[in-house]
Amino acid sequence: MPTFTALTTLTGKAAAEALGEAMERLTPEPTGLGVFEVEDDSGLWEVGGYFLETPDEAGLALLAKMFDAQPFVISELPETDWVAHVRRELAPVEAGRFFVYGSHDADKVPADRIPLLIEAAMAFGTGHHGTTLGCLKALDNLITDGFVGHKVADIGCGTAVLAMAAARVWDGQILASDIDQVAVEVAEANLKANDMEGAVDCMEAAGFDAPALAEAAPFDLIFANILKGPLVALAPDVAAHLRDEGYAILSGLLNDQAEEVMTVYAQNGINLVERTSIGDWTTLLLQKKG
Repeated sequence: MPTFTALTTLTGKAAAEALGEAMERLTPEPTGLGVFEVEDDSGLWEVGGYFLETPDEAGLALLAKMFDAQPFVISELPETDWVAHVRRELAPVEAGRFFVYGSHDADKVPADRIPLLIEAAMAFGTGHHGTTLGCLKALDNLITDGFVGHKVADIGCGTAVLAMAAARVWDGQILASDIDQVAVEVAEANLKANDMEGAVDCMEAAGFDAPALAEAAPFDLIFANILKGPLVALAPDVAAHLRDEGYAILSGLLNDQAEEVMTVYAQNGINLVERTSIGDWTTLLLQKKG
């Protein structure tokens, strides 16, 4: 069965969401819709629809004009076994002592690595992206240096792979939050798949806006693998919830966005320890000075 995509970009979240809603009224209607912010600090949003029949090109052209969007690019996708494709593409990831893998690679787990089972179909954070990989490597370096996290928070946790990595090595209080309830459910499913139920307390929250996070603070280590804008906005809260001499591992940053984030966090008393780049993405290891 052929599949078609129709993609466009436009400025502004409200306009993008309104365009997505309007696309739902097309005939044939899309079987799926996505509205995403383009991660290049341009202010652009991408709106895309998936169709099982040839989409209405005239209707899409009219919607693009109505919402001041770029003309839709319509493509027919070849028939693909996407599960098999993803499994081929997403090989296991080694980040220091950590080994992130899908269930199809369970037979490849080395005996001398800490395994983290994350299915490719789950939420953001399989370990393959430069941001998640950078965070895991920064964590691995902290462990090697003898740091122990008795209280750890993973803000914007996605799959909760970072929280689970911390819980694998430290018998402490590990909390994971995400603004998306679906991500929270995915995190809990991953904990169960790794026989780690109860090792991480997962909750829906915007940033630190949850009673459990306030009660557990101050934290020895805070992860925040999100985007530049939310990271900048979170800087005062990270400073308020991080103990003196505690660490923050931040990512979700394009390389040219790192300087601004470093400056904002330094203004809040959290200073750079190490900066690493993997491809287009930067991870920052920062420490709060007492």
